[in-house]
Amino acid sequence: MFGTSIWVWAGFSVILLGLLWIDLRLFHRKDHKVEPREALLESAAWIAIALVFNAGIYFWRGPQVAVEFLTGYLIEKSLSVDNIFVILVIFQSFQVPAKFQHRVLYYGVLGALVMRGAFVAAGVKLLEVFHPILYVFGALLLITGIRMILPRKKEPHPEKSWIVRLAGRFLPTTDEFQGHDFFVRREGRLLATPLFLALITVEVTDVFFAVDSVPAVLAITRDAFIVFSSNAFAILGLRALYFVLADLLPRFRFLHQGLALLLAFVGIKMIASQWVDLPDLASLGVVAGILALTVAASLLWPSKPGPASAGP
Repeated sequence: MFGTSIWVWAGFSVILLGLLWIDLRLFHRKDHKVEPREALLESAAWIAIALVFNAGIYFWRGPQVAVEFLTGYLIEKSLSVDNIFVILVIFQSFQVPAKFQHRVLYYGVLGALVMRGAFVAAGVKLLEVFHPILYVFGALLLITGIRMILPRKKEPHPEKSWIVRLAGRFLPTTDEFQGHDFFVRREGRLLATPLFLALITVEVTDVFFAVDSVPAVLAITRDAFIVFSSNAFAILGLRALYFVLADLLPRFRFLHQGLALLLAFVGIKMIASQWVDLPDLASLGVVAGILALTVAASLLWPSKPGPASAGP
């Protein structure tokens, strides 16, 4: 499939499902609030697994492809931080109890992996049959980067979004949580709980994130397997990263500016690829440099405490 054996895709899919099964059945069998120490250990484990896979890519496909995977993984990992902002707002809006948040993220990851696979397949195929789409993808990333720098005009309210209104037209709902269940049966009727509404909101918002993230990696490589695997490992680590960063993100003052520069860079790289051949190691250096500068600037010039920065 797209230059990679179907058996490689099948084996990788089995690995992903196995990792998800281990995560849910061994480490999160019981609902509980994920504490920072547990989240840090899990996040480190997911990063380590991705780096081991990267080493396997190095010995299997060579250093160039390994650099492409690592660059794509860094881009996806950094963009997933902005996704965490949105997930945090969704959980706060639906008042999802802390002990059930991992369950929503777990099933959200399953859906996200399927959707990212579809986006990767569509993106690679489009580039094969209609090369000018390259410039459309690049312009999309550049415009998104510019929009991220602009101030946001209003606070989002996911619980009032069109997603929830649309779901309410097709599914009867209840305003009460029923443990960790997504549905509850009352008087012979199947009702969707707020936990399910939070889940579908997470899933739909991930579609919009995929519109940016998949083209961003396609700017680095056109290898469908590398694009999808870098996306997959970043998504797998998203849940643990959420519990690590949820309370820390407001302290990263220049996060949006850093992510905007990152998207602008990959957008310009994609547009200019016809005339400028930027080496893979140079791309990796630019991506790593932008992330390092973002963190350093946030630590050197932190946000001033005030009423607006107070937590809920």
